[in-house]
Amino acid sequence: MGGRGRELRREIAVLIETDLTGLPVLVVGPAELVGAVARRYRRAGAVVDVITAPDGLTPELRDRVRLAVLVGTASTWSGVREALAGRCPVVREPAAEVTRGRVALVGAGPGGVDLLTVAAVRALSDADVVLTDRLAEVGDLGALAPGAEIIDVGKRAGHHAVPQSEIERIMVQRALSGLTVVRLKGGDPYVFGRGGEEVAAAVAAGLPVTVVPGISSAVAVPGSAGIPVTHREVSHVFTVVSGHVPLDPRRAEALVHLGGTLVFLMGMHNLVPLTTALVRAGLPEETPAAVVERGFTPDQRSIVGTAATLPDLVASAGAASPSVIVVGEVVRQSEVWERRSDSHGVRSGPVGVA
Repeated sequence: MGGRGRELRREIAVLIETDLTGLPVLVVGPAELVGAVARRYRRAGAVVDVITAPDGLTPELRDRVRLAVLVGTASTWSGVREALAGRCPVVREPAAEVTRGRVALVGAGPGGVDLLTVAAVRALSDADVVLTDRLAEVGDLGALAPGAEIIDVGKRAGHHAVPQSEIERIMVQRALSGLTVVRLKGGDPYVFGRGGEEVAAAVAAGLPVTVVPGISSAVAVPGSAGIPVTHREVSHVFTVVSGHVPLDPRRAEALVHLGGTLVFLMGMHNLVPLTTALVRAGLPEETPAAVVERGFTPDQRSIVGTAATLPDLVASAGAASPSVIVVGEVVRQSEVWERRSDSHGVRSGPVGVA
């Protein structure tokens, strides 16, 4: 594991107040009981081996181990106990109650491990299975969810390699088999993330389910470019809109009448019809507008213009998803607006982000 992996491991270890980095640990016990214990020690940085049968202890493993954990009935495995006696400390753990498994929907935020919540890190560290999205870019998932099965179920515009029904089937099937399943989703699970549908699938299967909120890209990504979605005496309301389908005239009129800031997610392929509909509904053509592309990544950049000029600027810059579209006077408050003339409306890199 690279330097960043070791750093992640140390961050995770803080959550359980013990750093066992590099310590060889042996977890012994029935297969259905040892998983959670092994994860806990891996989370603290230990190098963990697992044996699930009384005859599984080899001489090489016996000589390497510096801490042994006997789980449940493993404390009665006399051969293992005798082989380890006097060689290393031995900890006995009672068998935890076996459950049917559970599901956790976890928001990954707009990108990067530093924007995961503490609750999200804890949920990942306990996972047996992680179903992850394309937009859930948190770096080394193997370090965050040690020993977990990682399944990529990411969707792209117009291409759903794993249909939603199949995602829910896998999630429920793994949890019913007794595993802890984390459904990792970009942003927040309940902001255009189909989180409600996945919670309903888990509840229908009789599974316990929790939802860990995530930082929504609707607010964070504009903020990373210095664009506040609200600003005193400029905008006291913001509306988050799914841009995956064009606006019909009635909805466009309602949004223009409401005023404030408009934030469109998943709308890059509809940028022209979205801005056209707003202008036709009465939005002034000179209204400031911006696209923030690949927020919180080294490739982040902002394309800044007006409701009338933004589509051409975006096309000239070759910008693509994932991007967040912001329309409203708040764009004028940002540093990217002040510098828009320096590069024909294009500004690279985050603003005011360490």
